[in-house]
Amino acid sequence: MPVFTAKDFNDHEQIVFCHDANSGLKAIIAIHNTTRGPALGGCRMWNYESEEDALTDALRLSRGMTYKSALAGLHYGGGKAVIIGDPGRDKSEALWLAFGSFLDSLGGRYITAEDVGTRPADLEIVRRATPYVAGIAEGGAGDPSPATAHGVFLGIRAAVNARLDRKELKGLRVAVQGLGNVGYALAEHLAEAGAELYVTDIDELAVARAVRQLGASAVKPDDIYGLEVDVFAPCALGAIVNDHTIDQLRASIVAGSANNQLAEERHGRTLHQRNILYAPDYAINAGGVIWVSHEGPAFNAVAALAHVERIEVTLAEIFARARKEGVPPEAAADLVAEDRFLPDREQAA
Repeated sequence: MPVFTAKDFNDHEQIVFCHDANSGLKAIIAIHNTTRGPALGGCRMWNYESEEDALTDALRLSRGMTYKSALAGLHYGGGKAVIIGDPGRDKSEALWLAFGSFLDSLGGRYITAEDVGTRPADLEIVRRATPYVAGIAEGGAGDPSPATAHGVFLGIRAAVNARLDRKELKGLRVAVQGLGNVGYALAEHLAEAGAELYVTDIDELAVARAVRQLGASAVKPDDIYGLEVDVFAPCALGAIVNDHTIDQLRASIVAGSANNQLAEERHGRTLHQRNILYAPDYAINAGGVIWVSHEGPAFNAVAALAHVERIEVTLAEIFARARKEGVPPEAAADLVAEDRFLPDREQAA
């Protein structure tokens, strides 16, 4: 399995393969860049079809965290951990302790947090083996999911203002793909603002709950792309804007919480050509990492929330720069972030 020549290898500093026979742990930790500080990023547990898929996810997600932290003005770099396994079946105390031991061996170069397939309760076990864990009760910040959802909601508001010249979300048609912790919380924000919701998820109970509690309309997973809506909000896994789905999109805006929403860079250019405004994922979904970056003995929820709310301003600036320079929003966002974590660019700036 190639690493240095892998398509998504992007000058990563360190890739660690972790295996513990007793617990069945098979994990990959990817550290992309630590120019601004130790790498910070969640630990994802997923039943990957292959080890290559797991490596690709780790490489792409860790790179995204570098850009996310830089754009949010955090003194952290980018990293990510992925554990190969079924989160509904393969978790155990021994597995989390083994993962914690591997994490601890990195000496603080990488700090983990929750992600898809993991919960704060899992990380509480990891914390018993290492101090390099964020987003748990000990830090005072707790579960970062509500902060992520709040940031995405504000990001959608910025996108709606930029693309549709609207400041109010009442009557806005939004298709939410994925009703996990973040997706459901985002749907709650949107419902409260008066948006018209269309939702889908592989978890039928989550969909039924959104229909019952939020007045949402249930949609089959394959039908969510082609809806005539204002906003398509991907809140599940990445690479969701791809060759198969992009021609189906009828939304004016793509803005959601999922990481790496574009399967390839060219898909962002295609959205731009079709006048579909894309809110760069690592800009709009930074609320969680911003929230946990404030944790510690003096954690101040008011200050942390104020920092999260800068996402709306940041995205407005990105959209304005993209419009001025005639480039896709993700290209404009990349330039801003790279100015902050590439030493040569920093010195030249």
